Amino acid sequence: MNGFDPDLVAVGPANNFVAGLRLRGNGAHMEVLRPSDGRAYGDLDSADIGQVDEAVSDAWQAYRKGDWAKAEPRHRIRVMRRWADLLESDAAALAPTEAAGSTRLFGEICSWDLGYAADCIRFFAEFADKTCGESVPTTPDKMGFTLLEPYGVIAAIAPWNLPIVMAIWKIAPAIAAGNSVVLKPSELTPFSIVRVAELAIGAGLPPGVFNVVQGYGASVGDRLCRHPLVAKVSFTGSTQTGRAIMAACAAEGPKPVTLELGGKSAQLVFSDAPDLAQTAATLARGITINSGQVCVAGSRLLAHEKVADELVDRISRIFSANRIGATWDERTTMGPIISERQLGQIDAIVGRALASGGSAVVGGTRAAAPLDGSYFSPTIIAGLASDAEAICDEIFGPVLTLQTFADEEEAFALANNNKYGLAAGVHTSDLSRALRATRALEAGTIWVNRYGRSNDYILPTGGYKQSGIGKDLGREAYLGSLRSKAALIQL
Repeated sequence: MNGFDPDLVAVGPANNFVAGLRLRGNGAHMEVLRPSDGRAYGDLDSADIGQVDEAVSDAWQAYRKGDWAKAEPRHRIRVMRRWADLLESDAAALAPTEAAGSTRLFGEICSWDLGYAADCIRFFAEFADKTCGESVPTTPDKMGFTLLEPYGVIAAIAPWNLPIVMAIWKIAPAIAAGNSVVLKPSELTPFSIVRVAELAIGAGLPPGVFNVVQGYGASVGDRLCRHPLVAKVSFTGSTQTGRAIMAACAAEGPKPVTLELGGKSAQLVFSDAPDLAQTAATLARGITINSGQVCVAGSRLLAHEKVADELVDRISRIFSANRIGATWDERTTMGPIISERQLGQIDAIVGRALASGGSAVVGGTRAAAPLDGSYFSPTIIAGLASDAEAICDEIFGPVLTLQTFADEEEAFALANNNKYGLAAGVHTSDLSRALRATRALEAGTIWVNRYGRSNDYILPTGGYKQSGIGKDLGREAYLGSLRSKAALIQL
């Protein structure tokens, strides 16, 4: 996949999207930087509180008018299919915009992100006429049944790590179910989703059903959570921010939330892993994809003591072969960290880990790159205590910690000894052990002899413990966009 010239990427000056139109924000002015080289590539005017209220009110009026919420389900399906088609066909504009300002490699956006997002829209669209309430048993002189209805207005707060994909996870099921959505993207990656919203209008989505407001979480995001017309909030991001969102929704509600939060996912490699070379490649990919800036990143390697040395040697060689560089360079295999601030946090955690007795088997430092961007070398840290910060806390970078175990019981105990529970990987040739692991591990997703998401949209994603509540993807995400009403009729 050929690269592109980032200086030719143009983003419009008006990047809020309300009632089907781009609008300038009246709030804080922000300069948006490219993480690959640290250069500004766009200006962003945040919405002020009045404009947030206007966007929510507009979404509510669109819902109450009923052109979308009360439309024939097959009509909603047709519109969403057209939207998905337009998204895929707009790759020439969307992919450079997405890559220039994010950590996503241009080639991966073209080969995966956009097609994946389009198919996600198609998947949820098909639920529109295939999900319903039910009649329930009662006495002969009564009729009881349930209805499934949209919430009305759902606020979605999306992260910066996969801007379009993560936004679509939230938007698609909510809109398919008949809701209106007000989305706040990350202020670090604000531009591409506005184009996606324009494409939705072009496909036939009524204005107001999908609005976008820009700004900081502490102001714009908080107002969305507290707005009385917002019936539900869906958020992906850090556990700390998730707590603040939950508190805001409780204070002004209570109102339901879906929270997909942090992770510190374990990769358990047993001595009978089917192919150690392939396993090493899977483990390396699980922590270097998007430079480790993925909530399900496999950041804790738990290896059986018989295979640990060979496994670490194989992963180290894969790490060293990575070509670190800009997202628009076709030769790049691992891109930047999203910001200098995030890079500093990664560097500080690794520094403390090494100062406390850990050793860097490979990496452990900021990476030299041809541009003045934010880069960190893929890293393996060994020799840490089980309560070390680098083992317990999410780093959100390409840093893998190593612990060894002697038997299955110890492996499961090490994996579960963490406050997070988003995902886990198990590598073994023993089917019974794999099944025991899926039951024993405290995580919302378990991958066996693989690691990372597939295009199986039917599988829900969400965490245990401090990794959140509720589900994205799957039937659960669609049902989570509906509320249930009971009816009882005396005959």
